[in-house]
Amino acid sequence: MATEPTPGLINEDFAAAGDGWAVVLDGATQHPEVTTGCAHGPAWLVRRLGGVLAARLAAQDEAGLAEILEEAIHRVREQHEGCDLDNPDSPSSTVAMVRWDEGRLDWLVLADSPIVLDDRDVQVIRDDRVDRLPAYDLETVRRSRNSEGGFWVAAARPEAARHALTGTATNVRRAALLSDGAARLVERFRTTTWRGLLDLVEEQGPSELIRRTRAAEQAHDLPGRRGKPHDDATVIYLGGTPA
Repeated sequence: MATEPTPGLINEDFAAAGDGWAVVLDGATQHPEVTTGCAHGPAWLVRRLGGVLAARLAAQDEAGLAEILEEAIHRVREQHEGCDLDNPDSPSSTVAMVRWDEGRLDWLVLADSPIVLDDRDVQVIRDDRVDRLPAYDLETVRRSRNSEGGFWVAAARPEAARHALTGTATNVRRAALLSDGAARLVERFRTTTWRGLLDLVEEQGPSELIRRTRAAEQAHDLPGRRGKPHDDATVIYLGGTPA
């Protein structure tokens, strides 16, 4: 496991793993022109939400992953004191979560933090609904967030968990959970493949993936390019035939 913030900023990612489970959250960086109606930021949200999820998973809760996430969002919602939780710009996060036992791996993805599974073939589970918005101005994103026909994130609406992608895999040899900042070598810079990413992390470790990502960010820091030049980067690697 490795995580690193955007250079010079606080880390708005969260990662935790235990016996038979792992979770990665990526808090959405707040636009300076947006009023969230909340006294808390994305770093606060991912630590609270991640803590609740980790506790439920560590307790070997047998509920479905979407049910666990829905309850976790509800519990964190109760910790917002005096915040306007109806504000669509309330702090939000992605979720990538897995749980495995006896050859079976359950997974959940909400928003654009991918899970990469190797069960002989490499499959990538990524919620790409945010990529299909008609535009990316502040009003379009606000209107589309946690709404039908838009995209879903973990924020202040527990029912968002019901819109997560979920599934089960068997015979998984290795896997990785990534924030989108750690997936950039494939998704943004296209300097490797998903299988190549897994090979890199397996052979040289998660920190090397982040180091190479930072080097690519420096090399491709072009003015006017859409998206952030740097991002928090987090990766959890699961080897040794997790399921």
